[in-house]
Amino acid sequence: MLEEKNSDIHLRPRFKMNFEESQQKLIAKFQSNVKNADYNYCVKVIDGHIVIDIPAEENHFWSPQLNIEIEQIDKNRSIVKGLFGPKPQVWTFFMFIHFAMAVAFIGFSIIAYVKWSLKSDYTTSLIVTVALPVLWVIMYFLGSLGKKRGHKQMDELHGFMIKTLESTEV
Repeated sequence: MLEEKNSDIHLRPRFKMNFEESQQKLIAKFQSNVKNADYNYCVKVIDGHIVIDIPAEENHFWSPQLNIEIEQIDKNRSIVKGLFGPKPQVWTFFMFIHFAMAVAFIGFSIIAYVKWSLKSDYTTSLIVTVALPVLWVIMYFLGSLGKKRGHKQMDELHGFMIKTLESTEV
């Protein structure tokens, strides 16, 4: 098994692994681990897509989620693609904030330009226009801090996935 990882700079790290096993066999390994009492991860299997969550008692706002897609190459070969990220609610919230800030940036930039063109007082619009990119940077660092806070849990999810994929029982 060879694992290819993207850069650690990304807020949502991705990886890809090749296996000499069929898609059905790899999915069956996850389904059998769901029934195993030794693991308390929340695993959802839907066709070739698997979502692994941290147990409810260890879960916090920044807890990661592992999304795995298993694609069949041929009869006995598969590719496992994984994506670590925040829960969909957290990701949607962050994207909404970024979108709202982008719209506000464009709006206040237009207002500042129009007021400047009309020789009117444009300081408030200009201050907001300058402050919004600073807030974007702050949002990026908040996301990075959240990723660091959930890094141990990411390692646990990754370890669980590797242990499951390398297991011989189905």
